[in-house]
Order: sequence, then structure tokens, then C-alpha cells
Amino acid sequence: MALTGSFRIGHDEAFPMGAFVVGEVEPIRDFDKSTRERFVQQLDRETGLPLWSVTVLDADPAARKSDKTLTVKIAAPHQPVPPETGPGMPFRPVFFDGLEVRPYVVDNGGGRPRIGYSLRAASMRAPGGKPSPRSSSEAA
Repeated sequence: MALTGSFRIGHDEAFPMGAFVVGEVEPIRDFDKSTRERFVQQLDRETGLPLWSVTVLDADPAARKSDKTLTVKIAAPHQPVPPETGPGMPFRPVFFDGLEVRPYVVDNGGGRPRIGYSLRAASMRAPGGKPSPRSSSEAA
């Protein structure tokens, strides 16, 4: 059986030591439709919802330096709100519901192509918090 498209992965599989929000939630620019003067937000091909990105820190001490921070995309009608910062913590711990891995080919032109991947989530919340209604209905 060949895998095509994206595949689901549990948050704890992707981030066994946890993840932390280290940036703001930002709209993703649609480079084909935007101009220098006019910003157009990218829409998710499957749902038609606006796409947002958030930078997270992988708390796994064994993760390579280049893999420590990554971007997770979220399709949502409104800008997602990250969890609050915990007492005495510099970053906000986060848990992603409905996490998917989307592999793609990276070809830098001169070398060997490699497989890259992007992460998408249905929603984000505080660890141990209540899942959003959208992500719990997707699990059914």
C-alpha cells in the first residue's frame, strides 16, 4: 500500500517531550494572489478556511538544532489564540489536535532532492485542556 497525501500523527508522537509556542499566530500569505500593495491570505484547499501559522519549539533535547523550531499551520475561520504562558515559564506549552504530516520533495537545484514535511493541525490548546469542538468531531 502506498501512502499518498497527508497522514495523521498524534501530538505525543510528533512532540514526545512537549511543544511550546515561541512566536505569534500569523496569517499565511498567498504569494500567487498577493501583490506588493495588497496582502491576500492563503486559503486551505480542502476546507476553504484561512491558513494561519505558528512557530513552535520542540522540547526534545535530542532533536537536531535545525529541527528545534518548526511551523505548524492551522486552517481556521478566525485567528487561533495560543494557550496562556504558565507561571514562571518563558514560553506557552501547546497541544495540537488533529495533527497531520504532509510530505513534499525539496529540490535545491544542484544537489540530491530530499523529503521535507509540513505540519498541519485542526486546532491548538493548552496541554490537558479540553479539545475544541472541531477537533473532537473530526476524531469521530
